Amino acid sequence: MTLDIPLADDPHVTQPKSTAGILPDAQTVTAVRHWTDGLFSFRVTRPASLRFRSGEFVMIGLLGDNGKPILRAYSIASPNWDEELEFYSIKVPDGPLTSKLQHIKPGDQIILRPKPVGTLVLDALLPGKRLWFLATGTGIAPFASLMRDPETFERYEQVIMMHTCRTKAELEYGRELVENLRHDPLLSEIHGDDFTDRLVYYPTTTREESPFMGRITDNLAGGKVFADLGLPPMNPAEDRAMVCGSLAFNVDVKAVLESFGLNEGANSEPREFVVEKAFVGEGV
Repeated sequence: MTLDIPLADDPHVTQPKSTAGILPDAQTVTAVRHWTDGLFSFRVTRPASLRFRSGEFVMIGLLGDNGKPILRAYSIASPNWDEELEFYSIKVPDGPLTSKLQHIKPGDQIILRPKPVGTLVLDALLPGKRLWFLATGTGIAPFASLMRDPETFERYEQVIMMHTCRTKAELEYGRELVENLRHDPLLSEIHGDDFTDRLVYYPTTTREESPFMGRITDNLAGGKVFADLGLPPMNPAEDRAMVCGSLAFNVDVKAVLESFGLNEGANSEPREFVVEKAFVGEGV
């Protein structure tokens, strides 16, 4: 997820002392994959000192034409045990950062500030039976991290990934991720033969025809997702949720969750659901 926190003139980023192509806080791109004309993912080397909780984000960026860093907050899509860092991004043709970032290739360098923060962490939720991940677009990134973290399945009996995009192609990143996880022999060995049933994927589209249609808010409020999956409606005794998407989406989903009796929590006060406070922006 790309979070709309521009820090183009961040005073904490040391400016390069020469024009020899050396970036401050530099990490090297190891892989890039373009999923659609508007979406791509990439992996970079991980700073030896970086420790993070799955679901957190860091500031990454490139130097602008004026030689100053252009930074945005990106959720880390890889789990905390991974030796590299993965990110999932939109492409904005005229965006100050992504207009440049979308052209990176293996061997290139990016700026990465190794100071992770965020609200979408397991410690911000009370114990429960089911954990719902609710995301639109690149909002799936922090949940890509959490779904690959064994601790998630140690804390919850079942994880439901609800992801909504306009088209089926935009869902491909999440579909492939979940499919690979379900067939991961290590996860099955750790969590048991029923692991496939414990990770539930519910993708929906809003513009293109697909097996499941509709906005997350409508499918939750109208009860369609519960009927489709054979699950009871959310209740504060058993269900926990994490929300990541646009500001409008976050506000709407929060209202739906509260209608089920769930309360918003935080790192300092765990409750039944959490929402990422920063949000996807149009001009990244």
